[in-house]
Amino acid sequence: MSWEIKVERTKTPKVKPDQNNLGFGDHFTDHMFIMDYTEGKGWHDPRIVPYAPLSLDPATMVLHYGQAIFEGLKAYKTKDGRILLFRPHKNMERANISNGRLCIPPLDVDFAVEAVKAIVREDQDWIPEAEGTSLYIRPFIISTDPYLGVRPSFTYQFIIILSPVGAYYPEGIDPVKIYVESNYVRAVKGGMGYTKTPGNYAASLIAQVEAKKKGYTQVLWLDGVEKKYIEEVGTMNVFFKIDGEIVTPAVEGSILAGITRDSSIELLKSWGIPTAERQISIQELYDAHASGKLEEAFGTGTAAVISPIGELNWNGQVITINDGKIGEYAAKIYDTMTGMQYGEIEDKFGWIEEV
Repeated sequence: MSWEIKVERTKTPKVKPDQNNLGFGDHFTDHMFIMDYTEGKGWHDPRIVPYAPLSLDPATMVLHYGQAIFEGLKAYKTKDGRILLFRPHKNMERANISNGRLCIPPLDVDFAVEAVKAIVREDQDWIPEAEGTSLYIRPFIISTDPYLGVRPSFTYQFIIILSPVGAYYPEGIDPVKIYVESNYVRAVKGGMGYTKTPGNYAASLIAQVEAKKKGYTQVLWLDGVEKKYIEEVGTMNVFFKIDGEIVTPAVEGSILAGITRDSSIELLKSWGIPTAERQISIQELYDAHASGKLEEAFGTGTAAVISPIGELNWNGQVITINDGKIGEYAAKIYDTMTGMQYGEIEDKFGWIEEV
């Protein structure tokens, strides 16, 4: 299925930010993509327009019932000027998994990727070229009926905005400190933990705020029933090297099936590294540390790519992992994946798409 994407260019271009001081999610480009959905008509009227505030009725359903999903991916500028995306079809396939759970009409995956490429091409001058920078892409869908009643909306908007970014964590590729959350619960099987929907992130905020007060960058969530099995960090899937094997929590309905997670598993297996997706208890992790078998830990996600974990705090029990240094496999995955993303390493997996 294909639609013509109409383009209305801005008459007041913005001043671009300093590439060496971007932060994450602070700056936005000149344009955005919008497409409408109307029940009985389907998705229609795709367009690129100047970046501007949305005009919403105060009764718009997304504001009251949270029927929305989002995705996150990046565009990278190579040294020879090409613009690359990393597995964008996987993002849009996952968007449709979220859509299904939230009763939102599915997107045409191929067209959604074309929409991403179109808005990136339009604002390609915003792609930063300083080391470690990229253009973050945020596709999202909101329900737009003006109605105060609990039901799926009959109308939606699919929107894509762009943001030039640096490192997600201030530590960059240096190990982060993680607080293990034992009180609050983010998600349970049967709920929406496997989707990218705003409510999941709203549920995580209080624990994140409390962890930050204690000096920790992020929160590691335990399962919502027994509070003993490791799930994920708020913005990352997690991996642990225990006695020579890389283990990561299995995707069983309460955690996000991360695209960087999946790519990391494929890389590890291609290198012949023993890798397992299974249930891991926090006690097992601490026992492995006590016996000297916990060799490294790291998180994976689009925003940070790879983020080594140097410290965990579980109920006041603090452990340091790999002497607080980046581990061998975290470094190898990071170098390989970012090398592919910036066009410096051959992509043997068919993951890279040129804009």
